[in-house]
Amino acid sequence: MSISFKDLGRSIGISVALALIAPSVMASSFVHPGALHTQADFDRMKTQVAHHAQPWTDGWDVLIKNSHASLSWTPRPQAMIYRGYDGTHRENYAVLFNDAAAAYALALRWKVSGDDAYADKAVAILDAWSKTLTGINGTSDKFLASGIYGCQLANAAEIMRSYRRWPAQDIARFKTMMLNVFYPMNHQFLVHHNGAKIDHYWANWDLANMSSMLAVGILADRHDIYDEAVEYFKHGAGNGSIEHVVWKIYPDGLGQTQESGRDQGHNTLNVALLGAFCQMAWNQHDDLFGYDDNRALKGVEYIAKYNLGHDVPYTTYSNSDVTQPTISSGGRGNTRPVWELFYNHYVVLKGLDAPYLRMAAEKGRPEGGGGNYGPNSGGFDQLGYGTLTYTLK
Repeated sequence: MSISFKDLGRSIGISVALALIAPSVMASSFVHPGALHTQADFDRMKTQVAHHAQPWTDGWDVLIKNSHASLSWTPRPQAMIYRGYDGTHRENYAVLFNDAAAAYALALRWKVSGDDAYADKAVAILDAWSKTLTGINGTSDKFLASGIYGCQLANAAEIMRSYRRWPAQDIARFKTMMLNVFYPMNHQFLVHHNGAKIDHYWANWDLANMSSMLAVGILADRHDIYDEAVEYFKHGAGNGSIEHVVWKIYPDGLGQTQESGRDQGHNTLNVALLGAFCQMAWNQHDDLFGYDDNRALKGVEYIAKYNLGHDVPYTTYSNSDVTQPTISSGGRGNTRPVWELFYNHYVVLKGLDAPYLRMAAEKGRPEGGGGNYGPNSGGFDQLGYGTLTYTLK
């Protein structure tokens, strides 16, 4: 899988081509907005929806019909979030993942429509949580909450940071919450893994906390936090580093992924979290999509192929807890709004061949967001709306 500078320059412009060649040179300061989306992305969405172009319009229609993107949404902030029943406290994390989905959906709706009412509502949600939330607890599942919802909240705030009616002191308070509540848990998990053996936790646990760490670093202009996350992606000891997520490369270019023998619901969750991580880094001019000969693509193509009903090679997976001699068919065909991001990057932008990724994106189009895939946490593990936000042409 390769692409020439000459061809890339013709198709996407010299500035992006230069970003591919020398990301470290261009990343001396953070791009804002620059987590999952840049201003150029929002300009594209706004223009295409205004012209009723497809498939952006279908993606837009899914967004505006979602109750999380409504002006009637009312936040429900909590002082403490509990994920995993600890024997005492009732789990309440659903209020956080619903409000995070709403903040993001409303922020998108503002950026595309230009209607400040949606910006005011998005900011109201973010302010409610920054004034209230002091911690996250529960069982070890608390580290899933710190990762998934930390990434989502930071992304919503990154979109809203330029809103003229979000006062600087309120933005600062939100950043402080992210730095005091979410980042320490992200760091603690990746360093100590809750006191467990290094290979105990599945890849999605690492990837969630890596993604939150990266998003918080961008939002707070903290290069040390951002660099910590990128270093873990490249060389981390746990299952979220790229050589452990995609741990077995086959001669046909497919890459077996760490949760393939577990179930396909979690295997496709890895697509969501890995995609978010690579996209945020890309928007800061770090090409982790292409890292180690497009290793992420090899894993995503493997997951897409199997979940479309095709056979894939499989090698017995073992760690200190399990031995899995066969690939799991549990949850096969799982539907998540995760494919457009990878499809548009690898196939549309870079011109690489990924037939199963293409088919998965086409099958899932238009992608919705939180609330479109059921009421449980799995439907909110990814922000979604990829047809609107990631379609390039």
